[in-house]
Amino acid sequence: MKTFAIGLVAASSLLLGACATTVKPSYVSPTHYQALNCQQLQSEYNRIQQYIESGVEAPKRTGVGVGIGLGGGWGSRGGWGVAPSVSVNMGQSSNTKRTELARLLGEQEAIVQAAKFKACPIIVKPKPVTS
Repeated sequence: MKTFAIGLVAASSLLLGACATTVKPSYVSPTHYQALNCQQLQSEYNRIQQYIESGVEAPKRTGVGVGIGLGGGWGSRGGWGVAPSVSVNMGQSSNTKRTELARLLGEQEAIVQAAKFKACPIIVKPKPVTS
């Protein structure tokens, strides 16, 4: 019984530890922000920071796909044949909050790099530690 309790505590701590991992920023090229001046860079950085602090929402994407092709195989009557096939797929996928947060943090890093390149003083806020 004692071994079970220790195992349960260990599994719980691993699970909770995995949830509290730091989100790593995705790469965003600083060239996206090269046309902005110092004031615009700071306001864009602040806008992204405000969005992060208010709670990141993962964007939902819906899609429809249509495919046309040829299929072949053995028929039910023992013969081999080729027949056209049409498939329609409808679905919805969504990014997670972690991937959206990683994208936003990457944009902030790109803004900071663009500001350093232009010798702009930029006020950087601390990054969130957990997801």
